[in-house]
Amino acid sequence: MEIVKSSRALQTKPASDMTSTINLKALRASVPDYCFKPSLIISLYYLFRDLVLSAALIIISSTLIPILPTTSLRIIAWSLYGWLQGLVFTGLWVLGHECGHGAFSTSKALNDRIGFALHSTLLTPYFAWRSTHRRHHLYTSHMDKDNNHVPLRRADYLHSFGAQLNQNVQDTPLYVLWRLLLQQFLGWPLYLMYGITGGSNSTARKPNGEIAERSHFNPGGAFFFESEFNAVVISDVGIATAVLSLVWIGRTVGFSSLFLLYGQPFLWLNQWIVALTYLQHTHPNIPRHEAASWTFAKGATATVDRDIGIIGRFFLHNVIDCHVVHHLFPSIPFYYAPEATRVIRPVLGGAYHEDKQNLLLSLWKTFRGCQYVDSDDSLPVNDRALWFQPGNIPPLRPVKALDATAILNRSTCQ
Repeated sequence: MEIVKSSRALQTKPASDMTSTINLKALRASVPDYCFKPSLIISLYYLFRDLVLSAALIIISSTLIPILPTTSLRIIAWSLYGWLQGLVFTGLWVLGHECGHGAFSTSKALNDRIGFALHSTLLTPYFAWRSTHRRHHLYTSHMDKDNNHVPLRRADYLHSFGAQLNQNVQDTPLYVLWRLLLQQFLGWPLYLMYGITGGSNSTARKPNGEIAERSHFNPGGAFFFESEFNAVVISDVGIATAVLSLVWIGRTVGFSSLFLLYGQPFLWLNQWIVALTYLQHTHPNIPRHEAASWTFAKGATATVDRDIGIIGRFFLHNVIDCHVVHHLFPSIPFYYAPEATRVIRPVLGGAYHEDKQNLLLSLWKTFRGCQYVDSDDSLPVNDRALWFQPGNIPPLRPVKALDATAILNRSTCQ
């Protein structure tokens, strides 16, 4: 499936045609009942496997790499460790994600305890993230209510350039790479701190202009209902405990060792979270919707399954390989997702999307080919969809205290 120059060319019929016939009850009936029943034994096996793998990488690397004979070999070995451990960290984060959906076990208390421990260790505020992630699932691809992955509309895209836009001049590959790296390594922490890339009506409460009101660390912010205050505070305590623990470890073993063992895989974790979520929800063949045309079925099927081989299946627990079924039925455990995908795929027909393109090539093409969305205004309002369009990358604007979205424009799609 190749990125095309103009996604509008793909819109040969109203967007509702492919999704109007989707019957969620029939889809649910097509999936075997056992797929909806998490197995604690299986889930604990994957948790134990990942923890053992992470510990083994730490022990082997900290023991063997320092005695390698040359600096070059040590640099290569530590870099390889960081990449591999980053994959394991991401797998553990995905298991925390499973807990947030109630797909780890049938016990909510156990799910929350394990999810809180995993995500706090990986500097993710578990209960705060779980709340906003739930809203993302409720309003996926809604241009106003989805709280992440929301691209610029055409008018906002053009406005972001001011008088600078020259459509006859393309961004240089080096500049595209620089902006892509900013997205990949800064997108996740900026989303947690400032809620970048959310829709205008994507918060639980109406924003009032306060600093950090879209922060996942602000229990009184617009992202959360008053009833969630204590849960967000607990998330903050978990993050504070993890940070203090890391400082203590740094003072004990040295901060350079801490960076090698934890810091660089943590950076890879940030990259993977952004890459996965960006590619799951950004593709020229999937639309976004305004309020008049959005439905849950349209939003849930506006996702893409991407086959990235053993990395996706072994390390990342099918989180990118089986994302369509995850948005339709998020309580299905990841180890049953391939079977559920197999049975719903023929039922969905043309509403099912997948892309088997190389991950790095797909990331590059998507970043260049999906800069904003535009619609065909000749269609009835309830049939219109907004399709991704290629273009130059919007310029970075100065950071303002109350306009953190400016740090990275919405093309980050975190």
